Amino acid sequence: MDLFIYYPWLFPALATLFGLIIGSFLNVVIHRLPKIMEYEWRKECADCFPESQIKPPVDHFNLSTPGSHCPKCKTPIRIRDNIPLLSWLILRGKCHHCQEKISVRYPLIELISALSCFVIAYQFDVSYFSIALLFFTFVLIAATFIDLDTMLLPDQLTLPLVWSGITLSLMGISPVTLQDSVVGAIAGYLCLWSVYWLFKIITGKEGMGYGDFKLLSALGAWLGWQYLPMIILLSSFVGLIFGLIQLRMKKQGIDRAFPFGPYLAIAGWIGAIWGKDIVNWYFAQIVGI
Repeated sequence: MDLFIYYPWLFPALATLFGLIIGSFLNVVIHRLPKIMEYEWRKECADCFPESQIKPPVDHFNLSTPGSHCPKCKTPIRIRDNIPLLSWLILRGKCHHCQEKISVRYPLIELISALSCFVIAYQFDVSYFSIALLFFTFVLIAATFIDLDTMLLPDQLTLPLVWSGITLSLMGISPVTLQDSVVGAIAGYLCLWSVYWLFKIITGKEGMGYGDFKLLSALGAWLGWQYLPMIILLSSFVGLIFGLIQLRMKKQGIDRAFPFGPYLAIAGWIGAIWGKDIVNWYFAQIVGI
């Protein structure tokens, strides 16, 4: 730790590089985790309901198998073509073999991951909790883009986030007390769960998914119940803005479903970094009034 005191730029630099590397892995998680879930569902259905004659998957598929390859020509990606951000720029966003365009989203996720890690390292001193916030950020990025693609928030991401937040409080690593963390997890889940059932009773329709409940529960576990009102208000505001933009650009109806998880993730991340400043500013405005 003394090294970071003498060289204050070292932690932000290492965190940014680490975020860039993990960002490349997040692209794999975002692309493959929903497919892995589908494979598991098919296998379970085939095992539990043989009378339905559902064919189980025969190929092996996980985060490491098969190796990364071009989706068009199936050419394996060379090591030198897999350097985060830099390879995409050198290849000019195209496969080295067939010249198929590589989506700009891949380097974008790597850049978002790197910049998010830089902000955390710049805002916080080196500690176990600041390092934990890096992994908190990685999970939120993965959950955000999976929800945007599939309208799903996998339990493989949200539930570990809930328990890790509580565990950090239990171990005294988090600045949030264990009581505030547990209450935050419970209140976060029940808050959206209550809204869900109220909306369903009134309209007969499902307004949101259970993954949103678990994500807000995780944010409550990490930040404490005190930050939940700010997260809900901020996510609703961000969701309203992006929802209107989406409706205008895609000319979709108002009844069109859209993911709410990304807005919860954005609000939760902002709350983790600047939540205390926002709350202090808000109460200062009230006192000033």
